[in-house]
Amino acid sequence: MRYQLLGRSGLRVSELCLGTMTFGTDWGWGANKQESFKIFETYAAAGGNFIDTANRYTEGSSEKFVGEFIENDRDHWVLATKFTLKDRNDDLNFAGNHRKNMMRSVLASLKRLNTEYIDLLWVHLWDNTTPTEEVMRGLDDLVTRGLVNYIGISDTPAWIVSQANTIADFRGWNAFAAIQFEYSLLQRTPERDLIPMARALDLAVTPWGTIGGGALTGKYLREESGRVPEDSPRRNEHSSKIAQTVVEVANELGVTPAQVAVNWSRQRQQVMIPIIGASKATQLQDSLGCLTFRIPDELLLKLNEASKIELGFPHEFLKSDGVKEEAFGGMFEKLDNHRL
Repeated sequence: MRYQLLGRSGLRVSELCLGTMTFGTDWGWGANKQESFKIFETYAAAGGNFIDTANRYTEGSSEKFVGEFIENDRDHWVLATKFTLKDRNDDLNFAGNHRKNMMRSVLASLKRLNTEYIDLLWVHLWDNTTPTEEVMRGLDDLVTRGLVNYIGISDTPAWIVSQANTIADFRGWNAFAAIQFEYSLLQRTPERDLIPMARALDLAVTPWGTIGGGALTGKYLREESGRVPEDSPRRNEHSSKIAQTVVEVANELGVTPAQVAVNWSRQRQQVMIPIIGASKATQLQDSLGCLTFRIPDELLLKLNEASKIELGFPHEFLKSDGVKEEAFGGMFEKLDNHRL
């Protein structure tokens, strides 16, 4: 395992992050405590130091398991958790991004994790209610109090993230160092705005869903059952064609489809730290095999072509030859480096 800086911070994190949404069986699936520890040990043995959980994962079991697993060497681990999602039914203030829920949720997470601080606190998703200034000031207070070291944001529109970091920079508050969202060969829409924004603002990207809920392993091509329902976009004709291409590339390289899918996300032109999860240690061991190879350029192109999307307006409009010629009169032909 190699290490990277987490975006605009100096924090060193491993090139793969261990996702622990599967730690606990409270949701009717996942790994029991014994198997969860095997998964943790497998990741640790590979040199990983970056663990991702959340207040609602398996109704708190995930945080409790993680807290126990890392307690003997707490300072070694980069521990990330999240707030936003409700953890009490029928109580409006037990969910959302506002200060009251933020402070309450973090204190509850610290108790479940049995730790005095969180290395990276994620805003789990945007609630479209709380003012951006309130969120950023609350997060800054948590850092100032020493309860949190760094902050990140997940599943939020690019314009809001840009607004938030601009406000933080202007006010001298702590800004987001990383962003998390779904990104895979089956879900490339973040390339429209989220990924360019992350590059421009020097945010590390920790994509989730890199194997498409298992669809990119090729198992649904074999009509196997799984957590992804048959009417899901991950199991339609287009997705099946992408999965088939992944399988073909994997066969050519002598690796597994899951390893190809993870490496495709890693081989972007910016910091990408995929979150990999598993319900069995053997599944995680398979994913870790992605560290042993790189996808050659010609096969990357094959994957890109099979999964390409239209960027939509204004991206397609701005890069069209007609617009560039009519608006700029061929000026880009005389420039070595330009963005259009």
